[in-house]
Amino acid sequence: MSTTAATPDPIHPIHPIDPLAALRAPTDPEHDVYLTGTVFLDIIFTGLDHAPVRGTESWARGMGSSPGGIANMATALARLGLHTTLAAAFGADVYGDYCWESLALGEGVDLTPSRRVPGWHSPVTVSMAYEGERTMVTHEHPAPPPAVRGAPPPSRAGVATFEPGRQEDWVRRAHAQGSKIFADVGWDETGRWDPAALPDLPYAHAFLPNAAEAQRYTRTDSPERAVRALAELVPIAVVTRGAEGAVAIDSVSGERAEVPGLPVDALDPTGAGDVFVAGFLTGTLAGWPLADRLAFANLTAALSVQHFGGSLAAPGWPEVAAWWNRARRAAGDGGADAAGLARRYAFLGDLIPDRVHGCPRLRALPTIGFRVHDSAQRS
Repeated sequence: MSTTAATPDPIHPIHPIDPLAALRAPTDPEHDVYLTGTVFLDIIFTGLDHAPVRGTESWARGMGSSPGGIANMATALARLGLHTTLAAAFGADVYGDYCWESLALGEGVDLTPSRRVPGWHSPVTVSMAYEGERTMVTHEHPAPPPAVRGAPPPSRAGVATFEPGRQEDWVRRAHAQGSKIFADVGWDETGRWDPAALPDLPYAHAFLPNAAEAQRYTRTDSPERAVRALAELVPIAVVTRGAEGAVAIDSVSGERAEVPGLPVDALDPTGAGDVFVAGFLTGTLAGWPLADRLAFANLTAALSVQHFGGSLAAPGWPEVAAWWNRARRAAGDGGADAAGLARRYAFLGDLIPDRVHGCPRLRALPTIGFRVHDSAQRS
């Protein structure tokens, strides 16, 4: 017997929880978040015993394919219930078909500002995960011109990645329209690490570098000192510390917060930074206290690394609800650590109904192109 899954609304999909429901008004922008960038086809190998060795063949115990690049962030935001619109170029090939369908139909990302480009093939990245790290090989031809010209569509927020010496006109335009810009930063290959080389930094509402990047940009020797220095430059400064959690200062509210990481069995760290930003952005737009925003971002990132595939590893509210239910049960069974964890995440109890219904999230598969009739034949 076969079943056919319902196709979600490609602009406003049905989510079990809308984190901004209490804030929405008829005059609000249609979109919660706007972002633009390059979509890659990611092919991920996991379960490698060691790094590839020249002249040998390595066998991977796991493999998955998923949309990557800016698709990681778009998927993470959409799975948390935010109305997300993406401007990107997609190759007019089978890889482009797969990435477009995965985002528009599978995740409900609005691709109205995006376009298909004849004759340009989709960029591809092969990622190999081993020993808690990853090695990547990418092939791409020069990207076509930006998919959107002029001002981006109005939105509550925009997500950008700052690169030294590069200015994005859309960031300035979005900021002028009232969008809150959330940004991380790329590695400075020049080695100068000069904040003045980030021309879009004055438009950032929140800046979220990792500890290594933050300490280099601020010439400090700890994440704590780095976040204090960055708070002089942007309204909200966040420094991520990987498995050790994150520290942040919100100069708008006057809050400072630090949260530890969550111990998990990590399978693949691809896209975890994007999921962290998506979780923090969600809490910020919803008006949560800073400590809750950091804790939620840590949780969503921790849940994502337990799956492989970048974008398709991102959790939605059903996964967050399942984790919260396990945490509450563990606290009820006793133990100071479990009780402390339940107290730290008690704010989830006000967000998550007793029963959260949602479709199982698509995960990375070791192929692309399965069609409905294929699924029907296998079921």
